[in-house]
Amino acid sequence: MPGLLERYRPYLPVTDRTPPLSLHEGSTPLIPAPKLSEALSCELHLKYEGLNPTGSFKDRGMVMAVAKAVEDGADTVICASTGNTSAAAAAYAARAGLKCIVLIPDGNIALGKLAQAMAYGARIVAVQGNFDEALHLVREISAAHPIALVNSVNPHRLQGQKTAAFEIVDDLGEAPDILAIPVGNAGNISAYWMGFREYRSAGKMPGLPRMWGIQAAGAAPLARGVDRVEHPETIATAIRIGAPASAHLARAAVQESGGLFDLVTDDEIMAAYHRIAGEGVFCEPASAAPVAGLLKLHAAGQLKPGQRIVAVLTGNGLKDPQSALRSVAAPVAVPARMDAVLESIL
Repeated sequence: MPGLLERYRPYLPVTDRTPPLSLHEGSTPLIPAPKLSEALSCELHLKYEGLNPTGSFKDRGMVMAVAKAVEDGADTVICASTGNTSAAAAAYAARAGLKCIVLIPDGNIALGKLAQAMAYGARIVAVQGNFDEALHLVREISAAHPIALVNSVNPHRLQGQKTAAFEIVDDLGEAPDILAIPVGNAGNISAYWMGFREYRSAGKMPGLPRMWGIQAAGAAPLARGVDRVEHPETIATAIRIGAPASAHLARAAVQESGGLFDLVTDDEIMAAYHRIAGEGVFCEPASAAPVAGLLKLHAAGQLKPGQRIVAVLTGNGLKDPQSALRSVAAPVAVPARMDAVLESIL
């Protein structure tokens, strides 16, 4: 199976000097969600990015960013991360033979993601601050030292991430009416919009979707119409970001597409999380935000029946198993006898 750099080469900034880096990222499934579709009176599909090599959509952008870093002669990459970026950066750096440095907000990262970055050999530095402060630091470090910055402020990241929009159109045969997506640092919604526009320009589809960006209520500057949330808080750690670096691009995507920003509470996120699991799909809490947003907006009468909608599930549920374990009862231990087991299950 070809990786993204090969599969979508005509649409990417790939040159003869770009190494053919790949962990077989992309080609993630578009899964129909019949129960949620019935609840929404729409046709809902889940773009399950949790089946990328490191378990999140970040692999799409990272393969492009790290490949270009190698092309430019870098021997080290650096990023700030709430988790998924660190795992992807560390994995692709290891594959390419580069060193990787990761700054994380101390105490505010899901352990499943941190374990990945450590296993891939990244140098982890926990800073006593939030993601926005960590990002500010890595931008200053990369500007002063020969170290390649691979956060989404690196334009190659968005180039790789736009390929998910290509795949949606390839699978559906056209663009959906609505693309609902979680918004944290705001690069992904911008990348999808870029991809849809490029595919339309190439004659691959007639129309464009409306972009619906959903944020967690405790970290929702775009939905609230402000520049920054000083102390972002949400159970959805992947989008616990108070000052999105790509806010200007995200606002343009929503405005140009006739879309919207909205926010959902942690309770709404976890309710949607369990409903997605009821479809047989396990995602991390941040991934449930767009479905929570769709349910909220449907209840408010803002969804037209029969629309075709794609909700992007950005990360695998195994990234943050503690969220699942906190929300269910622990298994009950019984004696290893048939009567005890039957009593428990019947």
